[in-house]
Amino acid sequence: MRADASFAVPVKLWALLCVFAGVTIGGNVLLTCILTGGALLYLVLQRNFRLAASYGCFYLLLALLLALGCTGCGEKQEPVTVTIWHVYGGETESPLNDLIDTFNETVGRAQNIRVQVGSVTNTNTIHEAVLASAYGEPGATALPDMFVSYPKTVLALPDADILVDYRDYFSDAELDDFIPAFLAEGEIGGHLTVLPVAKSTEILFVDKTLFDRFAAATGATLDDLSTWEGLYRTAEAYTAWTDAQTPDTPDDGKVFFVHDYHFNYFQVGVESLGADFFDGDQVAFGPVFRRVWEPYARATLAGSVWLKSGYATEPLRTGDAVASVASSASVLYYANTVTYPDNTSEPVEIISLPCPTFAGGEKLVMQRGAGICTVRSTPERERACMTFLKWLTASKRNVDFVTQLGYMPVTQTAFANELPSAVRTLRRSAGIISSSRPALKSRCACSSRPGACSASSRATARARG
Repeated sequence: MRADASFAVPVKLWALLCVFAGVTIGGNVLLTCILTGGALLYLVLQRNFRLAASYGCFYLLLALLLALGCTGCGEKQEPVTVTIWHVYGGETESPLNDLIDTFNETVGRAQNIRVQVGSVTNTNTIHEAVLASAYGEPGATALPDMFVSYPKTVLALPDADILVDYRDYFSDAELDDFIPAFLAEGEIGGHLTVLPVAKSTEILFVDKTLFDRFAAATGATLDDLSTWEGLYRTAEAYTAWTDAQTPDTPDDGKVFFVHDYHFNYFQVGVESLGADFFDGDQVAFGPVFRRVWEPYARATLAGSVWLKSGYATEPLRTGDAVASVASSASVLYYANTVTYPDNTSEPVEIISLPCPTFAGGEKLVMQRGAGICTVRSTPERERACMTFLKWLTASKRNVDFVTQLGYMPVTQTAFANELPSAVRTLRRSAGIISSSRPALKSRCACSSRPGACSASSRATARARG
């Protein structure tokens, strides 16, 4: 018995260790049996048959209990799947879709979350689909867990409480890192319901190839385009110059300038000169508005401003205009070749400049870019959405995302620590857009009207590759 007793404790400990080691290393039953069997074999070789039989029965019972207790342990739990409607790219080529794939393969896999893209379209289509679903229209698609939205969509909902207040999920420290004006635009009715993930601003794009020809003949300079007064004078001069090229065909001067957002021109222009654009729910038609209106109207009557429908990128792509003010995100739609109406084409250089301002006025330009709303659902799905959104707005990742699309990042850390190196990388790469001005500081100021936020025209101008 003394021999049995001397082996009892070490063999028992060894067998226990073998069982736990086998279970821990991937739940490997075969490994568990081999290790435990080694302990019992040791007893047999020592001719301790009675002890081997006793502990063999004990560990057989232990293995049976472990097997019964772990029944179903290996079953894979279904991931928490959340859906999103967004506007960043197309169905087949989308930087956000690529990032979602990366998330699903990394953080999503680790935390059992899967983000599924339901639609890649435009904000107008999403606006209509969200309202149709919210109002219960027949045939409407069920709301996704997340959708890209402007504040106007939230304001049009029958009940904005169907949306998550991001303050319930983001800490004060996390929210403090966002650009204040970007965050303020998503504040509706005292709730933060639209989270900024990418913001754009307005930039002046110029076909420098066409401009240089005009400048060589007239003495015009790019500096003339730094103010609205100078831009409109230059526009009228260009129309007169092109008209003079065909003396046998009168009044065929060409358009110089196209603005993608005429309303923005008036609102920002008036505000930049220190006056209120709105008087209650009406436009304030005062002396300042008249100052903004007159150069615009004079150039338009001269045939120098494009008033046809469509995006501001199109007249530059066909050589029907020389300069345009458009969203920084429209950089993806300019080309380094212009195809003229007579089907001839030539390579051109497109440059980006800060949006013009009025002489003596404040440097303001409209802040643009939708955010993401999250629909209230279950705690698990809401947390899954927050995990993804926090991952997407992390500074390095957010800069990688927005610089593929012509947007700006949304946090102060991203602007300070990540954007400068991204700009240098973009400038080194071959691209269709070049910036003729070096670093431009960013400053934001939000107006008092929902969705009418402004950012300084010192916002960063970047090259896109």
